Amino acid sequence: MPAGWADLPFFSADLPAIRTALAGDPRQILPPAPQRFTALALTPPEATRVVILGQDPYPTPGHAHGLAFSVDPEVSPLPRSLRNIYKELQADLGACPDTGDLRPWARQGVLLLNTVLSVPAGEANGHKSLGWQELAHQVLDHSSRRPTAYVLWGKQAQALAKHIRPGDHLIIETAHPSPLSARRGFFGSRPFSTINTWLAARGEPPITWTAPRATTRSPNDV
Repeated sequence: MPAGWADLPFFSADLPAIRTALAGDPRQILPPAPQRFTALALTPPEATRVVILGQDPYPTPGHAHGLAFSVDPEVSPLPRSLRNIYKELQADLGACPDTGDLRPWARQGVLLLNTVLSVPAGEANGHKSLGWQELAHQVLDHSSRRPTAYVLWGKQAQALAKHIRPGDHLIIETAHPSPLSARRGFFGSRPFSTINTWLAARGEPPITWTAPRATTRSPNDV
């Protein structure tokens, strides 16, 4: 388990039962077990400046690697939601990363957390009833002890806003970037520049959203 978050009650109260359920599931489970807590490992509590909530891992083998919306660098074409995120990033800041690997964001303090951390291959939402959500609830509560930017895309993520403690936070709520909803308020929302403006007002360095290298390529070409 990720050391920085290990004192959350979830790891002693909820994780054992989830592990038992996973051990008894004969299906291929994604991502591989060593990668399930990658988001928390890369972005410890003291480094968390932004939290972007996802739903559950990509159900396509070879895509999910432990961070919401992110895929391994060699994955092409990009998943459709990530492709739309990059389209908005291109419109907002004029560039986007060269691959779908969002680990450079995580290393700058962007916690890319799914509310469910496992999925059976080919079965989106197949593990929504295992109890993973309690971890997201506790992470939101813990991270909101100090000012943080929260990105809640879609109604499922927005329903978790009640777990964010009152404070000097930036909370961005728009439609989800999936193809079914992106044109209902996600496109044109400019979340990336909004977050950087908020960070700058607090005297903090901006997130280099275009890492690892700024390009002017279209998201469709990635």
